[in-house]
Amino acid sequence: MRLQYNMKSKIQNIIGLVLGLIIGSMVNMSIISISNNLIPLPAGIDPEDVNSLRNNIHLFQPKNYVMPFLAHALGTLSGAYIAAKIATVKKNLFAYTVGVFFLIGGIFAANMIGTPLIPSAVDIIFAYIPMAWIALKLVRN
Repeated sequence: MRLQYNMKSKIQNIIGLVLGLIIGSMVNMSIISISNNLIPLPAGIDPEDVNSLRNNIHLFQPKNYVMPFLAHALGTLSGAYIAAKIATVKKNLFAYTVGVFFLIGGIFAANMIGTPLIPSAVDIIFAYIPMAWIALKLVRN
């Protein structure tokens, strides 16, 4: 009976992690997809072309970093929340795992695009691990 419970618990934890990553990614991409409608990019930049972003990142103003930050923060928050909420044990492990996955993705994207140091640092410091921590607090309350 205990073995059956452990297997069920492990499967539920894995499902929570996978759903957290998928839903967090969906939230992230949804915000990114509408961001240009709310805060337009400088003229001539194609947000779907990495080379266009990389070659024109110097044209970005501080306002152009708001929506990507929100996408990263809210994507991580929602994903970590889902993972921790579904997890049966070690909720912190699953929430922080989602946070680390998104952190690695954020670092990779910032390097690929060539995002300047300050916006990258703000994103890396505040959008990932702190959001996983907040998600845990929300799950435990």
